[in-house]
Amino acid sequence: MLKIEERPQPVIGSTEVLVKVVAAGVNRPDVYQRKGNYPPPKGAPRDIPGLEIAGTIATVGDKVSRWKIGDKICALVTGGGYAEYCNVPDGQCLPIPGNLNFVEAASLPETFFTVWSNVFDRGKLQPGESLLVHGGSSGIGVTAIQMATTLGSKVYVTAGSDEKCKFCEELGAVKAINYKNEDFSEAINQLTNGKGVNIILDMIGGDYTPGNISSLAEEGRLVLINAMKGKDVQIDLAQVMRKRLIITGSMLRSREIEFKNAIARNLEHHIWPLLAVGKIKPVIHDVFPAKDAAKAHALMESSEHVGKIVLSFES
Repeated sequence: MLKIEERPQPVIGSTEVLVKVVAAGVNRPDVYQRKGNYPPPKGAPRDIPGLEIAGTIATVGDKVSRWKIGDKICALVTGGGYAEYCNVPDGQCLPIPGNLNFVEAASLPETFFTVWSNVFDRGKLQPGESLLVHGGSSGIGVTAIQMATTLGSKVYVTAGSDEKCKFCEELGAVKAINYKNEDFSEAINQLTNGKGVNIILDMIGGDYTPGNISSLAEEGRLVLINAMKGKDVQIDLAQVMRKRLIITGSMLRSREIEFKNAIARNLEHHIWPLLAVGKIKPVIHDVFPAKDAAKAHALMESSEHVGKIVLSFES
């Protein structure tokens, strides 16, 4: 159950800021946490979900030098985002681009941190290479499409309806594959003339894995960020060896503060200027008042959304 209740205001550390939250993004890990399947890391609130926020800084720690009271920021947090106030390590804050509002800014951190870390840092996607993203109409998907295409790569996606596929192609995907009507590995083989793609960003796992292996080009990289269809899989190791593939993955939430700080600086340098001029744009499906967080979770679980779901704490 999700219900509104009153808690003490968080106490910040010397390198943290206290943010008066205006909006908070809703993500699938929030749903897992609500169901008891995704325990938060040590130090994070155990029963207040929320991994990304936007708002104004209310208090700064005594060792914080960059930020001041009143600054408008968005931030990645380890939990506690569904609240009027949330404490954040100062390095995980990013300025809100002047052309975005709080709701749009709250939709950025979780997916942008995740895509940068996994596609560009871990997957090492280069201009001219190709990327396949499963769940192209999800928050992760719409972020990956825009970031990769804007930085010079070719993006293919899978999605669950013709409408979602059309949206993804309008957003920049070269081709969106309706996985309900078509085998994605066969489609990728045809689209790439048998060469395959350089990187696959996969949040599905399970029986998608053999198709992922066959869809990768030589020296390809499979990057896993979830396993919605299961973690126990069988793969053809001969293909892995023959094509010299790399299979990797990560979980961002439990990583150390310094690691997340480094991602924030990369985003601010490489991606924030593109947001500021509108070359990359937030994609918001719906905004719910904070009191209707349960309805937001129901929408997330339905998978009927395209882009991000956001909670608003404005009265």
